[in-house]
Amino acid sequence: MDALAVAREVYERLAALGTDPPRMRAWTGEEWGPADAAATVVLEHPGALRALLLPPSDLTAGEAYIYGDVDVEGDIFSVLAFARSLTHLKPTSPTAWSLLRLLRRLPAESRRRDAVRPTFHGILHSLRRDREAVRYHYDTGNDFFATFLGETMVYSCAYFLDPAEPLDVAQRRKLDVICRKLELRPGERFLDVGCGWGSLVLHAASRYGVEATGVTLSSEQAEYARLAAKRAGVDDRVTILERDYRELDGTFDAIASVGMVEHVGARQLPRYFRRLRSMLEPGGRLLNHGIVTRERGRRLRRRPTFISTYVFPDGELEPIEEVVDAAMGAGFELRDAESLRTSYALTLRRWVANLETNHDAAVAATDETTYRIWRAYMAASAILFEHAGISVFQLLLTDPARRWTFGRRWMLADDDT
Repeated sequence: MDALAVAREVYERLAALGTDPPRMRAWTGEEWGPADAAATVVLEHPGALRALLLPPSDLTAGEAYIYGDVDVEGDIFSVLAFARSLTHLKPTSPTAWSLLRLLRRLPAESRRRDAVRPTFHGILHSLRRDREAVRYHYDTGNDFFATFLGETMVYSCAYFLDPAEPLDVAQRRKLDVICRKLELRPGERFLDVGCGWGSLVLHAASRYGVEATGVTLSSEQAEYARLAAKRAGVDDRVTILERDYRELDGTFDAIASVGMVEHVGARQLPRYFRRLRSMLEPGGRLLNHGIVTRERGRRLRRRPTFISTYVFPDGELEPIEEVVDAAMGAGFELRDAESLRTSYALTLRRWVANLETNHDAAVAATDETTYRIWRAYMAASAILFEHAGISVFQLLLTDPARRWTFGRRWMLADDDT
């Protein structure tokens, strides 16, 4: 068989094994598969399918997409859902070996051969290396992030009460829920660890009258947050520091850490919580909002993935019980835990839709490869949240001596009836 016939045979076998396959278009323009499919996978050259599937891993597939061996037209979520439906296929099964032999008959051509994977230097989770890794991710450019985050410029899970409501409504609710859970009061000192573009410190200062400090390792975020505070008229109550949380001095009445714990690392979790505990006044409280995994025993088989290579270098997700255990070991009491897993899936779907709508602006702010990295990463993450492979929790942690507030109504959003 020639390359076109081999590629079609591989596609048809995979389509029969999975659920709701996408349509496929070969480099010749010939198309196969359901005419009403939600998406079309485009093979850009005769070796494209081999480049996508060998060696089998999410890193291989991701690189084939971002470097242009293949393209995805239409609903990228449906393509990823189809890929997930194939995970029942065991690599050592006769079916898998038969597919492998077919794929090896395709040209060993790959546009990712010239790719340079990001590399970082120094001891894992040292101050220097963490700065390098975090800036790689967050200094992609404010203009780029603005193409998909929306008006609030919040890069973390929103708080949806209705799947159909606007993203900005759900994001503003999330900011307010954090402030309510922390029971912020006028004049209190509030710290946001990993403050991003400053949305939470601005909300806390303007709505709750606190003296807010935000810290970030991203110079672009810090500059944006300072300007936003000035425009909002709260720059006298908002301080933005370009600093690692381990370098901070002073104490605070309340601390929020939103989307930061994922960068800490498993071995550093106890130190992370001890450091935050040491910065709290007696009776203080911490809201830790972070992604967790349902996987167990990963340290025995850790390997590079698409996201760990191109999106979150050195990032680590831990099971929720390990996060809670580290917090309790640092002297905190867990007062409340809330999962926002489905809200994060919705958030990611909105971000992908915004990014796709603003494709030209996103590429102008960065390049096509960066656009594809973020489109693939956010869509794949949405699928993981939807199928409970990962989750996200808000943990309200306090000094055990803090007075008890009965019920939960006080921490709910005003419109959460």
